[in-house]
Amino acid sequence: MVMNGTMMQYFEWYIDADGKHWQRLKEDAAHLHDIGITAVWIPPVFKGVTHNDEGYGIYDLYDLGEFDQKGGIRTKYGTKQELLDAIEELHKYGIQVYADVVLNHKGGADETERFMAVEVAEDDRNKEISEPYEIEGWTKFTFPGRQGKYSDFIWNYHHFSGIDYDQINDKKSIFRIAEDGKSWADDSAVANEFGNYDYLMFADIDYDNADVVNEVKNWASWFIKETGVDGFRLDAVKHIHADFINDLVCGIREEFGEDFFVVAEYWDQKYGNLKEYLNTLDEDISLFDVSLHYKLSNASKEGNAYDLRPLFDETLMQKRPTSAVTFVDNHDSQPSQALESYVEPWFKPLAYSIILLRKYGYPTVFYGDYYGLKGENPIDGQSEILDKLICVRKNYAYGEQVDYIDHANCIGWTRSGDEDHPDGLAVVLSNSEEGFKEMSFGEERAGEVFYDYLGHRQDEVTLDENGVGIFPVNAGSVSAWVKKVNE
Repeated sequence: MVMNGTMMQYFEWYIDADGKHWQRLKEDAAHLHDIGITAVWIPPVFKGVTHNDEGYGIYDLYDLGEFDQKGGIRTKYGTKQELLDAIEELHKYGIQVYADVVLNHKGGADETERFMAVEVAEDDRNKEISEPYEIEGWTKFTFPGRQGKYSDFIWNYHHFSGIDYDQINDKKSIFRIAEDGKSWADDSAVANEFGNYDYLMFADIDYDNADVVNEVKNWASWFIKETGVDGFRLDAVKHIHADFINDLVCGIREEFGEDFFVVAEYWDQKYGNLKEYLNTLDEDISLFDVSLHYKLSNASKEGNAYDLRPLFDETLMQKRPTSAVTFVDNHDSQPSQALESYVEPWFKPLAYSIILLRKYGYPTVFYGDYYGLKGENPIDGQSEILDKLICVRKNYAYGEQVDYIDHANCIGWTRSGDEDHPDGLAVVLSNSEEGFKEMSFGEERAGEVFYDYLGHRQDEVTLDENGVGIFPVNAGSVSAWVKKVNE
């Protein structure tokens, strides 16, 4: 991870299913480098239940857009070769690539099988609501289009812990497979929502099965060698046995080096649950700061009724800063999606100033916020202001941070700079009326002049003999004040 690096999540849910996304990414590599993006998180690259699947309905982890399966060769995003070309181009510009990896489930099985299963309650997966009986489930994956290339592993019901559909009775329910003494992962190894949140969707992979564990570890090694990716974004880890995640990451780093980056999606806005998950792992990984995201979302919806002073309380950014990957929105939180909690457009510049210009956290810029959201209710992107904020992060957001978070509607902070970036900056934001913050850089900086790099304010601020300045901000806005250089 590059110092003051900035990740971009390079997709949103409704990008065109035209198979040209990898081409667009390759063509965009130089631009991403120029604006200060140092890593991209790409969508799942694997064949899903259809070849236009967004990538989370995983069918074949070995099919990166190479085999004629599920309606075509390419994925929603393009072919395997186009993917590899895009990664190569990003690497030319020093941009790391993090692959979105979905290991919780498989969908789109090729054949059904009959086996014993028991229905469990939707709201308590540990509660059985039927006696075991024979069902017919879509659990056999033979991958006829791939014909054993890269791996001859055939998935069957022994490799799964549960499914959600019985073909015999055309019944949708949550079925725990009852053969081989099979059960869900231990309660302590997954989230405890609904009693035990091992099961999420499709055919749930059983990581208590040694053959499964070996196959997925072998796949991970193959995938990293095949693509050259620099890290993983692990999807839905609250539903996957924590011991397996730990062992997987440990094995990857033993083979590919300690710098292989891993960020996991554990979607829970309670800091205590994120902390507990991190504490179960021996390996150091990062988590998305879901708690901060929800605070930003609430702040955007409540306007000046939202008290900004406790904004950072009980967030990863505050409590576990080296583990925090911060974000404003993503493909799940955007409008019309399962975890919709969208940050309103007016608040986006303020939210991004928080994740980009503060000392802690690894910030993620959402493709939809930069390039715009499509779908039934499209929303324009805000690339102009994001370009400026990323630039400020790259050039000025260094050194110690002093907070001036003493007002419900107007907060600020300074960054002192470091040896290579000595100027530092001052940030002020307001979720209400026009305001200001009186902030100090120290008397050794007396007389220095600052201007708002974002262009929201046209005035200048001169530090007094004590190095103190009064930094203003417009109503419902943010200003990033940097040192003016005399020409």
